[in-house]
Amino acid sequence: MLSLPYYLGCPQWQHPDWQGRLPAGPSSLAQYSRVFNTVEGNTTFYATPTSAQCEVWRSQVPECFRFLFKFPREISHDALLARTDSQVRRFLTTLAPLQDVFGPFLLQLPAAFGPQHLANLWRFLDRLPDALTCTVEMRHPAFFEKGEAERALNQGLREREVARVCFDSRPLFAADPVDESTRDAQRKKPKLPVHVLPVARANPVVRFIGHPELEANREYLAPWVPRMANWIAEGRKPYMFIHMPDNGKAFSLAQLWQGLLREKVPDLPELGLAHQVDQPGLF
Repeated sequence: MLSLPYYLGCPQWQHPDWQGRLPAGPSSLAQYSRVFNTVEGNTTFYATPTSAQCEVWRSQVPECFRFLFKFPREISHDALLARTDSQVRRFLTTLAPLQDVFGPFLLQLPAAFGPQHLANLWRFLDRLPDALTCTVEMRHPAFFEKGEAERALNQGLREREVARVCFDSRPLFAADPVDESTRDAQRKKPKLPVHVLPVARANPVVRFIGHPELEANREYLAPWVPRMANWIAEGRKPYMFIHMPDNGKAFSLAQLWQGLLREKVPDLPELGLAHQVDQPGLF
């Protein structure tokens, strides 16, 4: 596994189009973890794995790897964080075999979670175990208007040393929706301004949703390069998650990103990925 001064990953650890691009290994996760040092655990948003499955996952990654698991939908979306103590306990108990490789848990809140629900958020965060870190992603427009609601949100997160996710979907929505994967991504992803909230003792988390045309991402990645380099220089260990409308192309975007960052961060290695090989047509 490459030694990186920050965390770099994708929204999943396997995809059919990644065949042959990763080093050999006994499983898809083991292969993935030999190049990337973090992954978004999106599966836990929809269903909680068994403890036995978590033990298997733990056996397949090194100690320096980190999972960014999402809190289940029933907690964040269905209950809007109200009266969820027992659900949270069950969830964390099931994932306990992975506790030494936990990154921050991703609390992704829906557009329905507005300023009137902030008290739920503070109660939820205050009742989490001390050893657990969390990062919060908001979707309600009021939290992006630089008004009273956003000030209250940011103040409460700073007081609790909780990072706010930097969600950047600008490149996705700059694309013409000429293919199904782009149209689907534009339907599902929120179109919101990019707001950055540095927190003194929390590692920043960036989720970058790319343009389907690889080279079009350069201008959108460019502002993140000095910011990421500064975070690293400050001794932080930020997270950068690379998405594409078609995540089969996420590796190519990750290589582009790493190349740009290498211009600012001395001794940053290249990613150990094989080049994408297009299969010739039969006719």
